Amino acid sequence: MYSPRLLWYTSLIGLVTPSTSLIQFLPSFFTPNPREAYFLSRMSSDASCVAQTAREKGLFRATPLIRSIPLSRLAKKDVYLKLDALQASGSFKDRGMAHLCSTLLDQGVKQLVSSSGGNAGLAVATIGKELQMEVSVIVPKTTKSLVVEKLKSLRADVTIHGENWNEADKLARQRAESDKSSAYISPYDNPLLWTGHSSVVDEVIEEMPEKEGSIGAVVVSVGGGGLICGVLEGLERRGLVHTTVIASETEGADSFGQAWKNGSLVTLPAITSIATSLGALQVTPVATERAQRHITQGGSVESAVCTDAEAVNACVKFAQDHRLLVEPACGAALAVAYTERLRERYLSEIDGPVVLEVCGGSGVNIDLMMQWKKDFLE
Repeated sequence: MYSPRLLWYTSLIGLVTPSTSLIQFLPSFFTPNPREAYFLSRMSSDASCVAQTAREKGLFRATPLIRSIPLSRLAKKDVYLKLDALQASGSFKDRGMAHLCSTLLDQGVKQLVSSSGGNAGLAVATIGKELQMEVSVIVPKTTKSLVVEKLKSLRADVTIHGENWNEADKLARQRAESDKSSAYISPYDNPLLWTGHSSVVDEVIEEMPEKEGSIGAVVVSVGGGGLICGVLEGLERRGLVHTTVIASETEGADSFGQAWKNGSLVTLPAITSIATSLGALQVTPVATERAQRHITQGGSVESAVCTDAEAVNACVKFAQDHRLLVEPACGAALAVAYTERLRERYLSEIDGPVVLEVCGGSGVNIDLMMQWKKDFLE
């Protein structure tokens, strides 16, 4: 039975428009509890109101949310998988890139210039092709040949430059600045990207069985911080401020974790992890700012750091359990559930279902997976 407060909340439904939420109409002296907030979030703005143009053009997919029987058994609570590995480019990046690129097209931009040796570049190339925009991608020398070939197959102009992403990024910015019809596309640091990524929260709310009640925790991999910025934005927009967010990284690529621990941004000297897709030497400052705001609103943000071996082990077990291949960067999030020490530390006290964002990754095939298994697990 709904409480009198909740019944009163429902009387506000007529005030809601496609761009608003019930939460914003509540008097300041009313603070919904977690159950009420989740109920209201399901009655708030329709999921299609975020990145609506990109959705209507079919530039990214509404991916399945499935309950994982093996992981639910391990965690002793319901664990759901948000399968963004099924996006067209192979990763969650399609969400933000679709919103960003379609917005730029409406503004008259003709060419997209990206700096990414991984999933962001592939997402730009995938979306750009659909929008019939020219795409140039500058990648560092460390980029896998598998990724370079995928970029070329999407008709992107590929330039290999620099020893690391930072050097490739510098050239990308210079090229974009020299051509007024071009726009520089950051892999993770743009508000339009974050809003596009926030659509994952809308979908989780729509797809989560009502019997589950409020979402207990969302587990995300963190590289440059685009995904966690989007998840935090989505949770705030939908009023789920009590949800725990677990930011997971690998040792040697933990720029968010070190910044979170130290209370200020940290620049890593180098990326020494196998999870090269997490390879931002410094996380965007907005990630820590939004994480701190989530805490002040009543939520919790935890930083989890796993080893490369734990990330690879999670990828292998995930493939065995769910028949999907993902990169070690995605394995960092999966390791929170698959690794006993992390599971006990971060999931044992969570009240409610856990959602793992299976962010995916295109830099993987069966040969690479077997090599990682040999290198780290045998």
